[in-house]
Formats: sequence, C-alpha cells, structure tokens
Amino acid sequence: MRVIAATNNAGKISEFAAILGGIGIEVIGQHDAGFDTHVDETGATFEQNALLKAKAIAKFAGTAVIADDSGLCVDALGGRPGVFSARYAGEDASADMFITKLLNELKGVPPALRSAQFVSVVALCLPDGRQFIGRGTVDGMITEKPAGNAGFGYDPVFWVSAFDKTFAQMSSVEKNSISHRARALAMLKDALLKNL
Repeated sequence: MRVIAATNNAGKISEFAAILGGIGIEVIGQHDAGFDTHVDETGATFEQNALLKAKAIAKFAGTAVIADDSGLCVDALGGRPGVFSARYAGEDASADMFITKLLNELKGVPPALRSAQFVSVVALCLPDGRQFIGRGTVDGMITEKPAGNAGFGYDPVFWVSAFDKTFAQMSSVEKNSISHRARALAMLKDALLKNL
C-alpha cells in the first residue's frame, strides 16, 4: 500500500518509511506525490492536529495519508512548547533558533528540574473515512547545550538516560528503538495489522 506522508520533513518521512516498510507500506512525501498543500494546525491537542492534516490531504489526494503532530513538553515550562514546538520561535525559525529560545528560558533551572517528554501522535486516514491513531511518548531531560549532529528539531538537547546520549547523538537504529514517533508508529502498525 502506498501512503502519502503529510509533511516535507525528510527526517519524519524516513522514520515513517523505516517503521511501516516492514508491513508492506510504501511512504512517500507529499511533495514527491505532487501535493504541496499546507494545513494550518489549529487544534488544541496533538491528536487534533494530526487528524486535521491527514483528513485534509486524504480528501484532496483521494488516497491514504499519514500525518503526525509531535512536540516537546518541558515540565519546568508548564508543558510548553507542546503543540507549538515547530513555531516556538516564530513561523520561519530554524531549529537552532528554537533550541536557543528553549535554553534561554531554562537558564538557571537545575538539571533535576529539566525533565521533558517528546510526544508524537500519528494518524492515518483512508479515503473511505476510516482513521487509525497511534500515540507515543519518551521521557528525557533538556541539556544545557546541544550535543550531536544526527536527528532534527530539538534532538540535540533531548537527553535520554537509557542511552546516556541526546537523540542527536544516537544512530537512527537507536533512536527508532525508543523514540516517541517510533512508539506511536508501532501502535499505529498494530492497529493496521488488526484491521486491514
């Protein structure tokens, strides 16, 4: 089955493809499928935003679409940036810019109080209206400075104790074994295997 990923983020597309490829799902980015539709993320939750994107593009494309909404929830910041993670430092900000903003907001916060969670909700919508959702989280800590060159987004400042590394220091195999998106995709994969 071919599924359009409602994103142009190469990192997300490769994670989708690596995890869902094992059950015969080919994932292609929306640009490669000929769609450059932008869907505003107006939902108040990760679930609402993932479904907004998947439904809108599935209706437009007439095929199966997978979308996710994910973000970083920092306990010392009351759960921010949360659903606004990608727009935390402005609409066109780079990853470096929102990492800088995050670290500035956490200046003076001791390591023991820098706990955070990455959350991912993945939604797959079929043209017949059926919807499948997976949710995954992973706990970590926000470092005081970036470390590592792999991954994307907040990965260089998200440290996971089980590996004693940031996400950006992990190989893709290591990250996919524990990441929030991997866990959400595993839940989605189980739902697809049971229902399709």
